[in-house]
Amino acid sequence: MTVKLSLLKSGEDVIADIQEMILDDKVVGYFFVNPCVVKVLAKDGGDTGKTPCQLQLTPWMPLTNAEKIPVAADWVITIVEPMPQLKKMYEDGVLKDGGQDNQSDSTDDDPTTSD
Repeated sequence: MTVKLSLLKSGEDVIADIQEMILDDKVVGYFFVNPCVVKVLAKDGGDTGKTPCQLQLTPWMPLTNAEKIPVAADWVITIVEPMPQLKKMYEDGVLKDGGQDNQSDSTDDDPTTSD
């Protein structure tokens, strides 16, 4: 399994188990398995100087039962490693729960701080 974060031409950040779609030794697209859109919801940080945020995961194509969705290579701008907190949130909330409870969680922009 390769959990990655992708940025699409549509501007959506999508986290998924991403697999290459190869034809004649050339990557022509990707399969997004259990994809979710990542939304960053800013919260008021008060006078702390830090900007806490809430991350929300929602199914990327909620009107299909397909778990493995093909995406053309020219629609993907980049694929990167997600932040550890986001990856854990995705694995715990989507993969372990079978995608049933994947709404939201919170994180700070500085993973070393706590409340």
